[in-house]
Amino acid sequence: MNPLLHILLTLLLFTSLDTSPWSASAAAATDTLTAGQALAFGDKLVSRNGKFALGFFQPTAVISKSRNITSPNWYLGIWFNKIPVFTTVWVANRDTPITNSMLKQTHLKISSDGNNLAIVTQASPETETTVWSTPSANRSGASSNTTTTAVLLDSGNLALLELESPSSSNVTLWQSFDYPTDIVLPGAKFGRNKVTGFSRRAITWKSLIDPGLGSYSIEIDTTGVVLKHRSPSVVYWHWSSSSTSTLKLIPILKSILELDPRTKGLIDPTYVDNSQEEYYMYTSLNDSSLTFVSLDISGQIKMNVWSHAQQSWQAIYAQPADPCTPYATCGPFTTCNGTSSLSFCDCMPSFSQKSPQDWELDDRTGGCIRNTPLHCTSEKKHDKFNRHFPPHSSCYIAL
Repeated sequence: MNPLLHILLTLLLFTSLDTSPWSASAAAATDTLTAGQALAFGDKLVSRNGKFALGFFQPTAVISKSRNITSPNWYLGIWFNKIPVFTTVWVANRDTPITNSMLKQTHLKISSDGNNLAIVTQASPETETTVWSTPSANRSGASSNTTTTAVLLDSGNLALLELESPSSSNVTLWQSFDYPTDIVLPGAKFGRNKVTGFSRRAITWKSLIDPGLGSYSIEIDTTGVVLKHRSPSVVYWHWSSSSTSTLKLIPILKSILELDPRTKGLIDPTYVDNSQEEYYMYTSLNDSSLTFVSLDISGQIKMNVWSHAQQSWQAIYAQPADPCTPYATCGPFTTCNGTSSLSFCDCMPSFSQKSPQDWELDDRTGGCIRNTPLHCTSEKKHDKFNRHFPPHSSCYIAL
C-alpha cells in the first residue's frame, strides 16, 4: 500500500474511534435538553447563534502570562462561546461545588415530572443526590401531551419550557435571567415584581475562582437601586426610585454610552415602572457586539465591552466611580487609594497581606495582619482600636 495512503487511513481510523467527551460534545452540540436526556461532563448546550454555551467548567484565574490558578471544584454555568477569554455569565450551583471525584457521576437533567431542572450525582443506580435544582414549577394543569425541554437561547438565557403541541406557544416555567449570578446580559430584566415581591438580585463572586456568594449585592427595592455590603449589612450606594431621579438616570447613561466610541450605537438602556413590575433593561443594537453589566468583586457596577482589537474586556463605566466607596472593599488594616495606577488596596504600614494568594484572586476580605505580633498582657490576644488605654492590657492602637 502507498505509505501516504496508509497514514491517511490510520488517521481516519483514530478519528472515528475518538470517544473523548470534549470531541463528542463538539460534534453533537445542540441548544436543547429534552426529558430523558442528561448533560454530563464534557457535553454542552450551544445557543443557535453560537454566542453562548452551557456545561460544566472549572474556574481559572489568569494571574500572569506564565501563571494560572485553577479551582479544585467544578460548576455548571453559561459562558461566552466564541472569544479566547473564558468568561462565565451565569453559574447554577455556585454554593454547592462538585468535586473531581464525583464529576463523572454528575449530570444535568429534567426531573421525571418535568417540574424542574436538576444537577444530580449518581454514585450507584440506586443512589442519587441532588446537588442543585430550580424551584418546582406549578404544572397542575399540564396534560399528558405536554412536554418539557430546557433550551439555551440566543440571548444567553437558559429556559425550562413547557410545550403542549408543536403549534402552541411555549410556557416558561423557569429561566436563568430571573436568577442572575453577578452579571446582567442584554435583554434581561433587572428589577422586582410588585405583585409577588419577587426580586432579581445579583451577588458578587467570593473570588476569581470561587463563584460562591460574595460580599456585595445589588437589587431594586421600594426605595430604588441599592448596592449593599451583605455581612454586616451596609448600604453604600443608592439611587432613588422617585420618578424624577429615575428618569434622569436613563438620559445620563445614554449620554455616557454615546460619547464613548466603544459603546456608541451598541446598546439602548430602558426603565419600566408600572402596576405589575419595576425594572431596568438594556438591549443590544449590534448583534456582533459583546457587552455585559456586572457587579465586580470590589463592589462596583461595571459595564464591560469586548474589544476585538485588544482581544480583552474593557470596563467603560463604573459606579460608584471611586473603588474605595464600597464598604470594607480592602479588608481589615488596609488603606484604599482610588487614584492609584496599580492596586487601589494596600496594607497599612507595618502590616502585610494575610493571604497573598487570596489577594491575587481579588479576595481581600482577610485584609492584612501585623508583621510583628504584639505581646499582650491581657487575656484578649487581638488588636483593638481604642481612644484610651484599655484596662488590664498594654495592647492597643491609638486613634
